[in-house]
Amino acid sequence: MKIKVMIVEDEQFALDELTYMLQGEEDIHLCPNATTGEQVLDLYFKHRPDVLFLDIEIPIITGVEVAKRILNSATEVPLIVFTTAYDAYAVEAFEIEAVDYLLKPFDLARLQYALKRIRKRLNQVKEKRLSTFAENSKLLLNDGEKMLVVAPENIIYAVTNNLFIKIHTTEKTIQANMSLQELEKRLQHKPFFRTHRSYLVNLDYIEEVQPWFNGAYNIILKGKKDAIIPISRNAKKDFFKKFTQ
Repeated sequence: MKIKVMIVEDEQFALDELTYMLQGEEDIHLCPNATTGEQVLDLYFKHRPDVLFLDIEIPIITGVEVAKRILNSATEVPLIVFTTAYDAYAVEAFEIEAVDYLLKPFDLARLQYALKRIRKRLNQVKEKRLSTFAENSKLLLNDGEKMLVVAPENIIYAVTNNLFIKIHTTEKTIQANMSLQELEKRLQHKPFFRTHRSYLVNLDYIEEVQPWFNGAYNIILKGKKDAIIPISRNAKKDFFKKFTQ
């Protein structure tokens, strides 16, 4: 993933130094730089960088004021690294949740540390977006003749059936042209558990867990009392852990 970076700096030497250091990073894409507060406000909304390296002491509008305006007006706010020759602004910078604060002249090792924090923060944001998408999305299933839209919460369990899987929902049974492993991956943020190599179960529909033999168990489901779902000996430890976390 390329990280879009914009440098806001009115001192040519500092601009050249930071540009040179960032150009050595494979995952950094440099947007056009800005030298004044007014210019950065214009360029930011054109290029939407992920990160701003923002000099605090820039002409017309200070870097701190620029950051406040962007954070108050942008729907997806950038990560901000303040840069300055003085450490007197550190408290004010962190009050608006800057990801880091770099002193001039720039030190490569210190910059690398800031980039490490930036990458970690961006990965967390990405994972959160993916999780939110998965939690809110419905499944589009191909039964060989048509595409069916199914809400994950309506799926009770799924079982392998030769080259297909049978998905038992609260309304009907669907024979879907996909593997159980693929379905499990698509439901990874939902309360589903692979109790057996052939079964994927919605934990919200479990009514009873009954001992069987040789350390294995069977599941009785709400609304599907005729379906006996096995819990393999290999899966039972992780299964019971789901109910103790």
